[in-house]
Amino acid sequence: MEPLTRLTPATGDVLSVLLADPAPIWGLAVVKASDRPAGSVYPILERLERLGWVTSAWDAGDSRPGPRRRYYALTADGRAAAIAAVAALRATRARPQVRPKVAEA
Repeated sequence: MEPLTRLTPATGDVLSVLLADPAPIWGLAVVKASDRPAGSVYPILERLERLGWVTSAWDAGDSRPGPRRRYYALTADGRAAAIAAVAALRATRARPQVRPKVAEA
């Protein structure tokens, strides 16, 4: 498993959704639960899978009408790393923003 090179708020939201339930979750459900656009969520899921944080599998059931669903789940190592990443992101968000003083002329 490779580390994340950047941890954006959107990535943190996707990781939080994946951490909420250990069961595999449908990609569109991640979009809805994270309140992020699909154009952001699916590239994040793809990057997480490429880095080894997430695995995915297509729904094998043919009984449901419509397109096949792809389900995502954190790997064991990905779950541990996601917990640490989300905690770090929350700590960063919780710190007050300090603005530099501007010298008066």
